[in-house]
Amino acid sequence: MLFISDVDISNKRVILRCDFNVPIENEKVMDNTKIKNSVKTIKYLLDNNNSVVLMSHLGRIKNKEDKEKYTLKPVITLLEELLNKNIQFASSPVGMKTLAKVKKLKKGELLLIENTRYCDFPTELESKNDIELSRYWSKFGDVFVVDAFGSLHRTHASVTGISDFLPTYFGFLVKEELDNLSLVTKNISHPFGIFMGGAKVDDKLKYIKNLLTRCDYLLVGGGIANSFLYASGYDVGDSLKTESEEVLSELKVLLNKYKEKIVLPIDFVIDNQKILDLNIKSIAKYLRYMRKCKTIFINGTCGVFEDEKYAKGTKNFLEGIASINAIKIAGGGDAINAINKFNLGHTFTFLSSGGGASLEYISSLSLEAISYILSKKAK
Repeated sequence: MLFISDVDISNKRVILRCDFNVPIENEKVMDNTKIKNSVKTIKYLLDNNNSVVLMSHLGRIKNKEDKEKYTLKPVITLLEELLNKNIQFASSPVGMKTLAKVKKLKKGELLLIENTRYCDFPTELESKNDIELSRYWSKFGDVFVVDAFGSLHRTHASVTGISDFLPTYFGFLVKEELDNLSLVTKNISHPFGIFMGGAKVDDKLKYIKNLLTRCDYLLVGGGIANSFLYASGYDVGDSLKTESEEVLSELKVLLNKYKEKIVLPIDFVIDNQKILDLNIKSIAKYLRYMRKCKTIFINGTCGVFEDEKYAKGTKNFLEGIASINAIKIAGGGDAINAINKFNLGHTFTFLSSGGGASLEYISSLSLEAISYILSKKAK
């Protein structure tokens, strides 16, 4: 696995796949963490006399309205401030005009390409790793650099497809992520406690199975907790839960097999027959388990923390985690949003920029995109 510091990349036009999948409201970026994470690699490439073509996805594009909603244009203002440099913009990820802009790019200049997932409507060319789209995008540069850690659990055209046609290397963010996540993948200090929240247990079941073989305690929140409770025979009302009989059957097996590891909540904040947060006794119970641990991994939240009425469980849980002397890593998405909301980032050993990616990596010890790229390079 080669990083940009391992090779000579200079006087080239570089395609840099970043992760600018950030929350945007009223054309303003609400959390700049992911954009700031890209700066080190961008500056390095510019300092080595390259021109840089920036690419990223944003949201999911299922119709024309989504294209208006999920434009990368608001990213430019923030990125220009961070780099103190003008950035050009291509308003479409494809087309002759875009290619012409790319070809005119001079050394030391930056061009941001519009949301790669525009190519997912009406046909999912980006998400299905379409070879012709990948071939077209490969014309944007001489070298391909992947620094979008948060997307490395996906084999999309802009993440892996371009690597079929160009020399491919990894950026500094990917290196930082893998180095820090080694704390929960190699030589783990036990007891190892994991908290996993989130809406759909179906999407995370494969991760849960893998992690249960390696952790000492698995604490659950959100829809995942509701699904485990439902599988145990509890009435969870209209709460978010899986309806899949196959998944429920698998959860029952896990509950029986790992009854000493899986820790379930015992009281809740309920509104309209829906569990929306964990209550005082559950948080106290969870913190008792976490205080035993030398290594802690957090993915997701205790409830609907975005609403102040249902944020108390997540806030109290994270504040309790903050006081524990252990290796503490949080994996992207809602976990990071909540940690930032409550100003607790400084109490963690590392905050990963990728929710799904970090979860896949610590559970399977690999990432689909990295495996794809390395397999291609080996041939």
